[in-house]
Amino acid sequence: MPAMQSTAPQRSVRVRQPLRKATNLSLSVDVLEAAKALELNISQVCDSYLRQLVMQEQERRWRSEHAEFIAAYNATIETEGLPLDQWRTF
Repeated sequence: MPAMQSTAPQRSVRVRQPLRKATNLSLSVDVLEAAKALELNISQVCDSYLRQLVMQEQERRWRSEHAEFIAAYNATIETEGLPLDQWRTF
């Protein structure tokens, strides 16, 4: 029996790339030469690492800015338990 095929039109999914902007960086000559020798995409490596650092710093700042609320919430949970916990079935 032949497999059924969809008659729906095929749509291609396009992944949107973030906008990019040229910038100047000062890098250590030895590291730059080693990266080029290894055929690393320097822009991609810098972008990826900087993105990771930005996310980590944003998370650190968020935790710092909300530390009082988190502590108060945890204290409430410690003394009163989880909301609706008595009806939980798992």
